[in-house]
Amino acid sequence: MYKKDLDLEKRWSKLLVGIQELVGKKPADLNGVLFLIGVQELGQGNKTFTKEQKQDLMHIAICKVLSSAGFYELDYIDQDGWPHWKLVGKLPHFDVLEQEKLLKLHVLEYFEQEFEIEIK
Repeated sequence: MYKKDLDLEKRWSKLLVGIQELVGKKPADLNGVLFLIGVQELGQGNKTFTKEQKQDLMHIAICKVLSSAGFYELDYIDQDGWPHWKLVGKLPHFDVLEQEKLLKLHVLEYFEQEFEIEIK
């Protein structure tokens, strides 16, 4: 494993501990963190969501975290308050591992920007 990958995993572990301190439960994986970001971005509080809504929340999170890199931009918010994003930049073709790394990097950046915390 490269030093860069080890640094990413160290920062990721710190983020998970920080989230646990905030919400009382440690997310199991990237999907759990994306779900929490989606709930945050929806702004309707933590309520019971259907399986489809949970998938939509994760999509919202992916679009939000990748918007800082210019891949997505907010298109509109529907009558129920759900944000809709449009793809504006070509996403790189990565394998699953590289996709996960890209998302983790942007999730870390999201928390650093939105919550003004430094995760080193």
